[in-house]
Amino acid sequence: MNPTRVGRRDADLLRKFHDEHADALRRYVVGLTGGDRSRAQDVVQEALLRAWRNPAVLEQVGGSGRGWLFTVARRIVIDQWRAASRRPEVVTDHVPDQSVEDTAQQTVDRQLVLSALRRLTTEHRQVLLECHVRGASVADAAETLGVPPGTIKSRSHYALRALRQAIEDLGGVA
Repeated sequence: MNPTRVGRRDADLLRKFHDEHADALRRYVVGLTGGDRSRAQDVVQEALLRAWRNPAVLEQVGGSGRGWLFTVARRIVIDQWRAASRRPEVVTDHVPDQSVEDTAQQTVDRQLVLSALRRLTTEHRQVLLECHVRGASVADAAETLGVPPGTIKSRSHYALRALRQAIEDLGGVA
């Protein structure tokens, strides 16, 4: 049999099925949806789509096709109700001021800094760790590292400069 002819026949059957049952089905579904005409229209379209996917229904004569269609529509409404009760929709006209944190960018930044730190000398990394990560004072860092406080100040200055250059060399923005 010619596929174009079968497709045309199914389209004609669906059109006839729609003309016979769509208005009554729409009224029925509006009642099921609590008067929500937009939602009812979506349900009617979904029920008719399912009928189109099942051509045997379109060929039924009498009330059996209509009964099938109404049952399908009722089940669609029930399924939507069940889904909504599991995942209730929150409708609000207030948009929260808090922004969502972008952890991906933090991860990229962290990896960039770690790569840049690996390019520094051991002395520069130690000073940055003591002063900027652990928050030690110049005197405490000098005592921990066993160098004079002036050396800590000088190394910190040059370590930050070298870190900034390493980040730029890796393609980051320092």
